[in-house]
Amino acid sequence: MSINRRDFLRAAVSAPALALAGAGEAEAMRAPKPVPPDAVGMLYDSTLCIGCKACVAACREANDLSPVMEPGQEGWNEKTWDSPLDLSAKTFNIIKTYQHGTMAAKDREQNGFAFMKRHCLHCADPSCVSACPVSAMRKDPKTGIVSYDANACIGCRYCVYSCPFGIPRFDYSSPTGKIGKCEFCRHLQADGKTPACCHVCPTGASLFGLVVDLKAEAQRRLALKAGDAYDFPRGNLSGGRSFGKGKGLGDGQRQDHREGGPDAGDAPKQRRLRERAHLDESALDGGHKPHQSPHPGRIAPYQPHLYGDKELGGTQVMYLSGVPFEKLELPTKVPEQGYAALSEGIQHTLYKGMIAPILFLGGLAALAFRNTRKHGDEEGER
Repeated sequence: MSINRRDFLRAAVSAPALALAGAGEAEAMRAPKPVPPDAVGMLYDSTLCIGCKACVAACREANDLSPVMEPGQEGWNEKTWDSPLDLSAKTFNIIKTYQHGTMAAKDREQNGFAFMKRHCLHCADPSCVSACPVSAMRKDPKTGIVSYDANACIGCRYCVYSCPFGIPRFDYSSPTGKIGKCEFCRHLQADGKTPACCHVCPTGASLFGLVVDLKAEAQRRLALKAGDAYDFPRGNLSGGRSFGKGKGLGDGQRQDHREGGPDAGDAPKQRRLRERAHLDESALDGGHKPHQSPHPGRIAPYQPHLYGDKELGGTQVMYLSGVPFEKLELPTKVPEQGYAALSEGIQHTLYKGMIAPILFLGGLAALAFRNTRKHGDEEGER
């Protein structure tokens, strides 16, 4: 009996295919995991970003990361400037620039430019957590933060390959292997502080808070007309409510502020509420200096969509932009369910009732029988 490699691989692939054909993709998908009710997140408004990279420097300091100098840059920066070109195991967030034509206007697709912040989006249903075989990647059931445990990691890099946003990066310079990614400064949050990148942002382009509050804030901006005056909150929108050691606005005040209730049209009162929230945070903010008064500005001509609200099951980092999101390296042709829901569903379907192993062994038995009979026929002809 002889089994060539092609036949073996064909049989191996046919078993899952047969199982899926019977179940169907929709039936195989498990229920998507939602964003936790008290999840924390970030709203990045590209139209407010001025590209100062204070967030990059603050992230590096808060996470004790050494400066990065890309190959070929030693000649011009004299080993003085931190100058990463992309995310890496030693750069957890980065500001990039979209450029087109003359770059005459900010937040314009044609002959314009825009800034883009890249870091972990802390997916509601993260593929990296699903793919990790040793639970080195975990999602906190309350805050939704996707954390990384270097002591548990075995360096397989499944998280790197599975992330649809290309975020986790492997440190090839480490003798033991290590992943680097944004963990939302969870060590600062444990002390009631705001993630460093949001705390230092001078314009509120990076805004921290509860996901429910951030979504309401984004919808308020999208509902306004381009050019309208607006006081953009900075730092911590939720004032520490339900996470860390912080405390924020009272329930009634918070409800009005979050949902645009009876005070929605009272701009001075909204400003007082925001200032109070920021003062509360500043008083709790340890070594950080308070500077969280609102940033006065004007509403930009936004793309009519909050990125991260639906994409891949939702993400806890969301984006507003004046240029199409695909120009900012964000995948747009993606389903509304996370890939983990499908991959885990397929796995469960395949192994439900040991369907896949039975089909696989059955395929091998049929292949062996066919080759045995073929071999017998050849012997008879001789």
